Amino acid sequence: MKAFRLAVFTAAMFAAGSVLAATTSADDFPATPPAPGPAPKLTVPTPSAQTLPNGLQVISVRRAGLPLVTAQLVLRRGGEMDPPQLAGLADLTANLLSKGAAGKTAPQIAAAVEALGGSLSAAAGWDQSAVGVTVTTPKLPQALNLLAEVVRQPDFSAAELKRAQAQAIDDLRLSLSRPTALASLAVGRGVFGEGAYGHSRSGTPASIARISRDDVQHLHDTLYRPDNAILILTGDITPAQAQQLAQGSFGDWQKPATPLPPRPAGMAASQVPAILLIDQHGAGQAGVVVAHAAPPRNDADYYVGTVANAVLGGSYSARLNEEIRIKRGLSYGASSRLQSLGDAGMWLAAAQTKNPSAPQVVELVMGEFKRLGSTRISDDELAARKATLIGGYGNSLETTAGLAEQVGQLAIYGVKLEQIGKYIAQVQAVTPKQIEKYAAKHLDADGSKVVVVGDAAQFGDAIRQAHPKAVLLESSALDLDSPSLQPAASQ
Repeated sequence: MKAFRLAVFTAAMFAAGSVLAATTSADDFPATPPAPGPAPKLTVPTPSAQTLPNGLQVISVRRAGLPLVTAQLVLRRGGEMDPPQLAGLADLTANLLSKGAAGKTAPQIAAAVEALGGSLSAAAGWDQSAVGVTVTTPKLPQALNLLAEVVRQPDFSAAELKRAQAQAIDDLRLSLSRPTALASLAVGRGVFGEGAYGHSRSGTPASIARISRDDVQHLHDTLYRPDNAILILTGDITPAQAQQLAQGSFGDWQKPATPLPPRPAGMAASQVPAILLIDQHGAGQAGVVVAHAAPPRNDADYYVGTVANAVLGGSYSARLNEEIRIKRGLSYGASSRLQSLGDAGMWLAAAQTKNPSAPQVVELVMGEFKRLGSTRISDDELAARKATLIGGYGNSLETTAGLAEQVGQLAIYGVKLEQIGKYIAQVQAVTPKQIEKYAAKHLDADGSKVVVVGDAAQFGDAIRQAHPKAVLLESSALDLDSPSLQPAASQ
């Protein structure tokens, strides 16, 4: 009977398709997509900021109408604080917060969060570490108390540390077996060198294995303190309620007498060659990554860079994907991202392709970087890319969690909080001339870093013929914790 219904359904769909084909033609569809509509108008209340006596900053944004609140505790430090040879320490520390605290085991914490109807997440990025929870308004006091426990009183038990390390090492080994992931790690060393942003924020199998409980505890004692923290509350809550609840859960959090450690420089001299080929013998495909240094988040032209990246590779219909996938079918996808951090940044473009086509993809990516700074973008293309950015930003603010994340990004980098409602105007104000000037300044071909990972027997000679200074390394011989990516004995 099931097979019969499937046959009838298939026949009906085929008949419908036949009717559609018979009654439509190519003339019934527009040759080009319609022009973007007018930009939406976002109404975002200006965040309210206050500071408790212990130094904890409390930021709230009220969104009435739905009894829901996101609470996010953000630290103003992250992976850049990882000591040498301990890459991934900040991320591992954040992940362990919910694995036992204040006498509660990991299952008990999970059960407590579930009883509140919420979910708890914790992670460390560059320049920040964060723990967050979203609950209904009546459950917020209990949720904040639980948040305070995991942030202030983590157990860091030996068993949970061992389990987290094993999971992280397995994940890293799988990730680094993928050519594009390994190329991205290597290009970070190329751009940031020995600086604090140069290592893998997630760590490496070797660095994660080296981390001890004392390392985790020391990092927590150093960074997790009220004068280094921001409590962000977004949703059904007033500024007065935010201050009262923050005082109740975090008011007795003592500020240490010792000063916060200084931030290390994000960028320093690099020992990685401008064009690096990594032989991952037998790899089915090659990962191609091209990167440039970029300005930090507080750069005056931040929005120009944001729009420029949208043009280059920030969406499916952007230039990189158009040239590499749509026109030539060389990859399932090519994209770029602009990473603007505390005192430095990186502009990275990536594509995965067949090994023999890696040389062609390298030249296409480098060519698109160059074209962005040498050719004026058309008004139509610019309007389409702006529409993509604005739509994505509007979507990010639809949830209380997304709103908290956007507010957190502004607070971490010292950007005025009222900018949360000015994004659309800032993006719309960017001109073609500004993009061309910005790209010409920051995307000089002499400053590019190129890493190709794959079966080098199929692309190495061709790339070295075009770029004689390219250096070839074996993936099995890499030291991923070294600024040069090579063992000390081989340098």
